[in-house]
Amino acid sequence: MTERAHAEGRAGVWSGSWVAERLGVELTGDDTLTGLLGVALRRNPKRAHLLVSNVLGKHVPQSPSVVYGHGVALGRRVRELLGAQAAGHAVVLGYAETATGLGHSVADGLGPAPYLHSTRRPVTGVARAGGFEESHSHATSHLLLPEDPALLAGDGPLVLVDDEFSTGNTVLNTIRALHERYPRKRYVVVALVDMRSPADAGRLEDFAREIGARVDLVATASGTVQLPPGVLEKGQELVARHEARGTDGAPNAAAPAKASDPQPSGSVARVELDWPAGIPDGGRHGFTAAHRDRLEGALPGMAARIAEALPAGARRVLVLGFEELMYAPLRLAHALEQTPDIEVRYSTTTRSPVLAVDDPGYAIRTRLVFPAHDDPADGPGERYAYNVAGVGFDAVVAVVDSVADTPALHAPDGLPARLAAHVPHVLLAVVPSYVPHHPHAPERPSMLPEPLRGPDFSSYEPDEVGWLLQDLSDVTLEAPTEEREEAIQSGGAHYAESLPVEYQPSEQYQDLFHAALETSAARLARAVGAVTEIVLAERSPRPVLVSLARAGTPVGVLMRRWAQFRHNLDLPHYAVSIVRGRGIDANALRWLADHHDPADVVFVDGWTGKGAITRELAAALRDFEASDGVTGFDPEIAVLADPGSCVRTYGTRDDFLIPSACLNSTVSGLISRTVLRDDLVGPHDFHGAKFYRELAGADLSPAFLDAVSARFADVTDTVDAQAKELLSADRAPTWEGWAAVERISEEYGIHDVNLVKPGVGETTRVMLRRVPWKVLARAGAGTDLDHVRLLAEQRGVPVEEVADLPYTCVGLIHPQYTRGATGADGTAVTL
Repeated sequence: MTERAHAEGRAGVWSGSWVAERLGVELTGDDTLTGLLGVALRRNPKRAHLLVSNVLGKHVPQSPSVVYGHGVALGRRVRELLGAQAAGHAVVLGYAETATGLGHSVADGLGPAPYLHSTRRPVTGVARAGGFEESHSHATSHLLLPEDPALLAGDGPLVLVDDEFSTGNTVLNTIRALHERYPRKRYVVVALVDMRSPADAGRLEDFAREIGARVDLVATASGTVQLPPGVLEKGQELVARHEARGTDGAPNAAAPAKASDPQPSGSVARVELDWPAGIPDGGRHGFTAAHRDRLEGALPGMAARIAEALPAGARRVLVLGFEELMYAPLRLAHALEQTPDIEVRYSTTTRSPVLAVDDPGYAIRTRLVFPAHDDPADGPGERYAYNVAGVGFDAVVAVVDSVADTPALHAPDGLPARLAAHVPHVLLAVVPSYVPHHPHAPERPSMLPEPLRGPDFSSYEPDEVGWLLQDLSDVTLEAPTEEREEAIQSGGAHYAESLPVEYQPSEQYQDLFHAALETSAARLARAVGAVTEIVLAERSPRPVLVSLARAGTPVGVLMRRWAQFRHNLDLPHYAVSIVRGRGIDANALRWLADHHDPADVVFVDGWTGKGAITRELAAALRDFEASDGVTGFDPEIAVLADPGSCVRTYGTRDDFLIPSACLNSTVSGLISRTVLRDDLVGPHDFHGAKFYRELAGADLSPAFLDAVSARFADVTDTVDAQAKELLSADRAPTWEGWAAVERISEEYGIHDVNLVKPGVGETTRVMLRRVPWKVLARAGAGTDLDHVRLLAEQRGVPVEEVADLPYTCVGLIHPQYTRGATGADGTAVTL
């Protein structure tokens, strides 16, 4: 095989024909589509096939002028679409890892636009400006880490660049998350190929209407992928059959190193680039027009130094980038391409595991496997370089950033050694990783207020919990459920800016609550005891319990009571606010750090659903460490029930009814959910909440706590055995809940994981606070769902039984909600 033939269609053979013949996958669309794309198979449980771009420079070595030219051309088309004035205020956002270089090239073509790309590498000292999930990707979590927090805050157009626009979910999730925080009037989505199905094609327009903004799409080519039934299972079987066949450099290398693998025979040497100080290595923290001008001036000199370091007679040279580091190697390759008598190609390494088959009709002919060498946040693992071995390159210039220049890189099974087994000469060029100026800690007041306590704030006893909140009881914050839902889904308001009207339960519903409490009190006591014992054994002998208000607060009180009952410990307990999309209350963290050792703090919640708050807390604590320099807070949440398999510290993983989820404030100390609104919460204030003193006659908070505490003595032996079993078990999170939510979101045509609320507790919240669309119930679910069925009947919401549901139930919020369209019958039914 020759590399030139691979990129240009291999003498007329389409590089997707091998997959098409075996699985029936078809590519239809523009005449240029098969020239732009091949098809391969990958080891991914979510999607069997991989569309392999011939012009992206990721999996297929390609001329750097072709790769860079496609991005620049797309940028110029965006400039024509926007007009010069709007283009001058645009910001370009690219997606990690595949489109980081493409997005940067689009920004170059657009003009003076600043550029930022998402990243999967947390960076100490840089606060997160946002994040989102890419559901089908091999590694799903994206972070946005601009050095300048104002980069995304303007009102000019936002241009989002990905290599492929398939379902549109990733882009819509990004826009939804950013629009909630930084609303603007115009977005432009850019991709090399638009591969949406007819069912997905109309969603972009619907979404634009939903958020009240214009969303345009610019692509080089468009088409669709036709997938026959069962393609995922058939693809996985095909991959399994071929995986064990090859060795390193042959189609498939299944392990980083084996005794039979080719040994390094080529030379490995460094080349000093003299990268200019202060120029970022890419767009991870932002890249400005000034940076671009300085880089353009320095590229010829750096390319000349590479050319001088190449051995005499080297004619076919590959410049190989590194995962997210795509733009710097691309521009170096593009400059090196100007050197006479050298044929330059460009590609990069990747995290994505893809099957290699040495066939002219297959897009990935060979792969090299080597271990990760940049201390990745998701832990060690394999990395890959495709279509490099056996191609006949005279030399490879491997470009990495300084964070990845580690002993693992230079180990016997590291990337240079793997390359040297197949290429005569390997040059290693290291670009300094850009480290943003450490942001100053925000100015702080000299003293934060002391926690609020009952009976002045909440119906709990003063020693049960201290609320690190401000009292907003005199502010009118409630809004009708339908108004709140429409505002939230349209991007016009955040859910934490208002409160739902407190649900006043009927006599029938109260009877269900008392029956549920009687039935589950012992089970709750066992879970409380087990999780508390795990905390005492693994986290701290004298932990500081910090519950996430408000669902976590009754659990924190009960854990405190268990520690008193079983160990005669008087543990401090506080409640703090955490808001999805906004993070945890930083002032509350500052108060805690001033009064306690952060290493003793254990965050407590009631249950997990899909794990959104678990992720939110971890990201928020990273941001706080970066902004304030305070270390030691552990993001691991302790929960009563972990049906989503999101945490290690739990009492049970069963999805059962926790009666405190049945009600709102009347089982949570008469405290509302927390509020975060700019006109009420200043930079030096705790988040807010209301104390509903007027509901004292209906308060069940003490009764709930006492009913569970009364069972402690009965369950002591059981708790000891259960805790011992859990402490010796493998409790590593599997995130099964997140995967189930993604599947349900797609199966029911919702396409937004935020509208899928799994588990009994989250479903109850949907029924009490949001506009429900459907309830999915596990077939045969018993009394745990009696209250959900009653609420569904009251609101006219259908309950659909599902045979293999991983949760007892799942609540679906009405997608694309507008008033008058709440239920399946199109009518609005309120409580």
